[in-house]
Amino acid sequence: MPIDPEELLPRKKVPEIVLGEELSALSAHELEKRIAALESEIARCREAIVARNATKSAADAFFKR
Repeated sequence: MPIDPEELLPRKKVPEIVLGEELSALSAHELEKRIAALESEIARCREAIVARNATKSAADAFFKR
């Protein structure tokens, strides 16, 4: 049986949360899980911003000498 080249490619992760998704079909528990996941992602983004700013500050300090 020949191998399908598509099977060799890494699979894209299907997003668990779609922004703007209809919420009326979700239970209160599902909404709580969604909020927790979004808060976690916000925290991850904030950490990335802090890291980027620290890198920029270090580069600015280095090149100002």
